[in-house]
Amino acid sequence: MSNKPSIVFIKGLWNENPVFRQVLGICSTLAVTNLLANTLFMCFGVIFVTALSNFTISLIRNYIPKRTRMIVQVLIIASFVMIVDIIIKALAPEIHRFIGPYVGLIITNCIIMGRAEAFASQNKPVISLVDGLACGCGYSLILIAIACIREPLGFGTILGYTLPAKELWWHQWTIMVMPPGAFFMLASFTWFTRSLTAPKSETK
Repeated sequence: MSNKPSIVFIKGLWNENPVFRQVLGICSTLAVTNLLANTLFMCFGVIFVTALSNFTISLIRNYIPKRTRMIVQVLIIASFVMIVDIIIKALAPEIHRFIGPYVGLIITNCIIMGRAEAFASQNKPVISLVDGLACGCGYSLILIAIACIREPLGFGTILGYTLPAKELWWHQWTIMVMPPGAFFMLASFTWFTRSLTAPKSETK
């Protein structure tokens, strides 16, 4: 496996995207993408925690007993999640009221735990930091794309600002801000993004 930063970043961002390739982090993907502002704060949290937890775990990987490595990893991840929670609560208390429970769930996010175990515990700190950034950005890429569709269709707004179409002719699709709308958008994005790189079947 190549450890060149550029290759690692591309793999985390696209080739091994945690959402549409590995189908991880689905709970927050479905829960916070009805509003773009909520999505941006959640994306910040995941990028921050994934990158720094990868870096920290890699730094001390040779000193962590194998029998307790999962406990140590969870403690490190939880520490960074607490920092994120405090930052969001200080900067945007209204948004924190909505996404606060989901921020806490970052501790058990399969993306972060998976990268800590599969990559950070086996690689050097700098490349582990790049891997964490890439996976966090790959996660964010999909969430932001979904939110940029769900919020305008469901509320007629973007980042809370009313779109001109809402005043003139647009009628909101209530389903787009409900769980069925989230499932539909995630399935559509997964199908679309996978179809871009799916090998073409040979015609006989």
